[in-house]
Amino acid sequence: MFGKEGTGALILVVHDVEETRDGIEKLLQSSGYRVDPARDEREAISRVLREPPDLILVSLCGAEAYVIATAQHVRDGSGLPEDVPVVIFCADTLVEGTDLQIGMNVYLARPGNFDDLRALLARLLSQRPSQRSGRAYVSTE
Repeated sequence: MFGKEGTGALILVVHDVEETRDGIEKLLQSSGYRVDPARDEREAISRVLREPPDLILVSLCGAEAYVIATAQHVRDGSGLPEDVPVVIFCADTLVEGTDLQIGMNVYLARPGNFDDLRALLARLLSQRPSQRSGRAYVSTE
């Protein structure tokens, strides 16, 4: 599934479980975002090189350190600038409903529900100046 319908910001969703990735994609699309799904680091880098996203959302199975390293490899390996936010979703070390900046525009997040995630994405995207083709960002707050 490759759903780039819509006019909102492009979010690269990296998740290794297809059903979950599809669910995240549908929820984001219903909020007006365009979604580019990837199942692993290699596929994510390939997709970024084809069309750079406005934000990367990473939710992979595995140890938190591995997921953080993978997220950083996607941004670094594709040459994306540090102003592209990276959100590492479902960090078990955080209290539900919180997010924490851990690096240059890199955030751990454990939203309590989809509205929490949607608010975080809208906040991060609104802080980033649009650099491509006058793309308008969708804010759902």
